[in-house]
Amino acid sequence: MRRVAITGAGAISALGRNTSEFAAALREGRSGLAPIQSIDASQLRFQNGGEVKDYSHQPYFDDRRADFMDRFAQFAVIAAREAVEDAHVEWTPELRETSAIITGSCVGGQSTEDLGFVEIYKFARNRVHPLTIPKTMANAGASHISMEFGITGPAFTISTACSSAGHAIGQAYQMVATGASDLAISGGSEAPFSMGILKAWEAMRVVSQETCRPFSKDRRGMILGEGAAMFVLEPLEAAVARGVHIHAEIVGFGMSADACHITQPSMEGAARAMRAALRSAGLAPEQIGYINAHGTATLANDLTETAAIRNVFGAHADRLAISSTKSMHGHTLGAAAALECLATAIALRDGVLPPTANYSEPDPECDLDVIPNVARHQQVEYALSNSFAFGGLNAVLALRKVT
Repeated sequence: MRRVAITGAGAISALGRNTSEFAAALREGRSGLAPIQSIDASQLRFQNGGEVKDYSHQPYFDDRRADFMDRFAQFAVIAAREAVEDAHVEWTPELRETSAIITGSCVGGQSTEDLGFVEIYKFARNRVHPLTIPKTMANAGASHISMEFGITGPAFTISTACSSAGHAIGQAYQMVATGASDLAISGGSEAPFSMGILKAWEAMRVVSQETCRPFSKDRRGMILGEGAAMFVLEPLEAAVARGVHIHAEIVGFGMSADACHITQPSMEGAARAMRAALRSAGLAPEQIGYINAHGTATLANDLTETAAIRNVFGAHADRLAISSTKSMHGHTLGAAAALECLATAIALRDGVLPPTANYSEPDPECDLDVIPNVARHQQVEYALSNSFAFGGLNAVLALRKVT
């Protein structure tokens, strides 16, 4: 088995248009959550979201190409471009053929689909945009990345709700580790700000009407977000030989299924995924110093995740630093695990643990060190990034600081 390094990272989110802006916002504990601008939110019970502010395709794509791409696919390519540039990849025909692309997306081209429904059902028109299908399909991000770089190796998309990007990155890690691929571009992208899907989330009554306060006693639910994060993964030995900067090493990956409820989280399922990640990495629980929590700020999730962490780590849970960066970039669904894996890698790389923003009141049932409101300068060698999805599908990544 080969060791696997993250040598490239790219991001676009409510916290900025690139990885540097994303990292700066995390260090500052600055939330990107704000009133929704891209649609008229007056018809919704909630008005706030984690949008990419003032986004236009024009700095990134010409009009003709943009016409083939839903917003979520545009985000995927933008993040992948930055990751590839960051990793200083030198493409050869052989590398293009042995590289993989694995992306995660929960809802795919939801905005495009919504527009089609409006045309048919509201305006009673007899046709929709001719590119509705290629713009809507969840694999569009992976497909456009392959065309962007001429990659002809394996390329596919995983859709496991809010764990989508976690499963994608874990699959990419395993393919590089086993030699199935010599390089992988992996991450997730999402753009859920269209009226149809926002109304669907409204109906679930899990979205806060104010802001996102993970682990705080007065938490009222999640805040939706959008964006993408993508990584270049390659063998650590090859990265060292190339002399490129390494953000972090992925050392393990764990998965589990709750097998109990379609929306309610399970302490046992979350604990199994964390234990599987530790087992995969060959780590003892006491070696973990930081966890980027799933931390959605719903009543059920935060209680369950706290219990799962205590179940896995025992007394060491009191020495763990834990935070939810969803409090700053929002819950980006299929992209969440990618942005949170990036936050974890940055924390290890820079020795600055991101805070849980908007925290206001301790909850005795969420009695962990959640790094409230202010980032912490602390060197950590090993960390976990948790993702626990609707449907009971869980993915946990284990990362190591590279010195």
